[in-house]
Amino acid sequence: MSATPPLSDNSRYEQACDQAIAMCDGNLRSTIKALIMANEYLEIELEELQAAISAGCVPAKRAGSNAA
Repeated sequence: MSATPPLSDNSRYEQACDQAIAMCDGNLRSTIKALIMANEYLEIELEELQAAISAGCVPAKRAGSNAA
């Protein structure tokens, strides 16, 4: 475990924003575009999982899963 105390939600979001902006070289428009694209990808993944579950398929367990 980490010796540093957990960040508050606000601090965590501020840090995530700073990291996203830095990854886009400070370009806010590029940052927003990248976040929109990531969100669309996750929405598609969710729809595919929901369709698979509706069809009776169960997602395979991932390697390293700690589910009991």
